[in-house]
Amino acid sequence: MQMWKCEMDDDATEKHVKEKAAEWLKAAKTMKGGKNLEAYIYFPVAVNDMGETDLIFTLVAPSFAEWGQFWDSYSGSAAAAADKQNELVNCPDSAVWEAHKIK
Repeated sequence: MQMWKCEMDDDATEKHVKEKAAEWLKAAKTMKGGKNLEAYIYFPVAVNDMGETDLIFTLVAPSFAEWGQFWDSYSGSAAAAADKQNELVNCPDSAVWEAHKIK
């Protein structure tokens, strides 16, 4: 999964952010490696200190291979175009994580 720490524009609402994220995911799913992507937005409920972070956007791919196919074709893609149209959120920092479910 890849997680971005994001800041919301002062005029943005959670509803608008979710709508833009849904548009982006729809575009991302049309790309090579994007068919099985899932996306999540985490809005804080109780916070000690998150700095400038208003939300966390998470993109989940079923494998590193699919994630790699997706990112290899990102430049000039429909998802990249959706990014440029989204002025509600700025997500400058991200990291790729490997998650393990604990049983």
